[in-house]
Amino acid sequence: MAPQNHTTDLDAAAVVGRLRRTFTTHRTASPEWRRGQLTALRTLLTDHRDDLLAALAEDLGKGPEEAYRTEIGFTLHEIAHTLDRLDDWLEPRPAELPERLLPATAHTVREPLGVVLVIAPWNYPLQLALAPLVGALAAGNCAVVKPSELAPATSAALARLLPRYLDSDAVAVVEGAVPETTALLAQRFDHIFYTGNGTVGRIVLAAAAPHLTPVTLELGGKSPVVLDPGTDLAAAARRLVTGKFLNAGQTCVAPDYVLAIGDTAREIEPHLAAAVRETYGADPAGAEEYGRIVNERHFDRLTALLDSGRTVIGGAHDRAARYLAPTVLADVAPDAPVMQEEIFGPILPIVPVPDLNAAIAFINDRDKPLALYAFTASEDTKRRLLAETSSGALTFGLPVAHLTAPELPFGGVGESGMGRYHGEYSLDTFSHTKAVLDKPLA
Repeated sequence: MAPQNHTTDLDAAAVVGRLRRTFTTHRTASPEWRRGQLTALRTLLTDHRDDLLAALAEDLGKGPEEAYRTEIGFTLHEIAHTLDRLDDWLEPRPAELPERLLPATAHTVREPLGVVLVIAPWNYPLQLALAPLVGALAAGNCAVVKPSELAPATSAALARLLPRYLDSDAVAVVEGAVPETTALLAQRFDHIFYTGNGTVGRIVLAAAAPHLTPVTLELGGKSPVVLDPGTDLAAAARRLVTGKFLNAGQTCVAPDYVLAIGDTAREIEPHLAAAVRETYGADPAGAEEYGRIVNERHFDRLTALLDSGRTVIGGAHDRAARYLAPTVLADVAPDAPVMQEEIFGPILPIVPVPDLNAAIAFINDRDKPLALYAFTASEDTKRRLLAETSSGALTFGLPVAHLTAPELPFGGVGESGMGRYHGEYSLDTFSHTKAVLDKPLA
């Protein structure tokens, strides 16, 4: 994203300047404005449900049920949760004072930051643009939304609809690719919220540094699954397949690989194959709710990984259709190509390990993941994974589920990101918590 390599007609300074002038009027700080914007966003999603589902199908081949549940419905739940609790969240919080300061009172208040930038990815191009925007609006900010150019139909829909429903002097949508993003990053924002890969995340951080702009980075990584002996393998396989192959595996918190302890490495194979057939049928290419790979570049990257292990099920692919079948690979070595990068696609490697100690060591020898999953009936295994590993989230028994709980923070650690959001955590991200002390003169 080096500015000298790219040009654009976008006047980013004018866009940000217009929003900043709006912010200085203080109208966005009022609870009424915040509620009004969230309500309008909810209306947009319900009025244009079919248009948005069509855009998601065009960009990623998403089926209507999955697209509604993971994109529109998810955002509607985030809006409802925020509207239901916003008044309580905005109440001043009393703070205790040491005796030497009495008589005095103290409290904290959340105040808006100013003008924020939300840079969204292509894999959930609606949800990951609008869920952060919910937090930004709830906190009373003006916002620039930059959708992904790799999901052009959804990007165009957002650019068309958001200005019609929201305060167009407070919310702007900027379409485009690297030149437009580069131009935006040259501006001073009061917070930048980026979802995507670590390479671009570092570029965002570097661009924010001259302005001392705080940044939230929602990244990814290889999220492991620990499969413990004594687990109900049929149930674990069904839940693994649901979490892994959602959106054709193009989910930042998707299970990336399975660390199968002992005999579970072989024992899980028929259950995974059965779960794939049960979920997507004998030919997933004809399944309405099975998506497609976003573009040919990612398709080629993924198909090059198929020789990393023995194929249990899947492997079929069609470049013209951007179709890659749900694939399970067994007997995968730690140094196999599929284990060297985040897969971000419908390939699930099974890596055999002898015991829990080896599984924990394997995890700790690599970057801290966005999520760690485990299927186990052992409370001791749960305790050890919680105490001896670090990850953005730790979920037992149901991969990806933590993402849908609005009272839980969502975010990474280390290479998987920094910062958190969802629910009240979004309000914290997009607010400054101001300390207020009042000491009488007499």
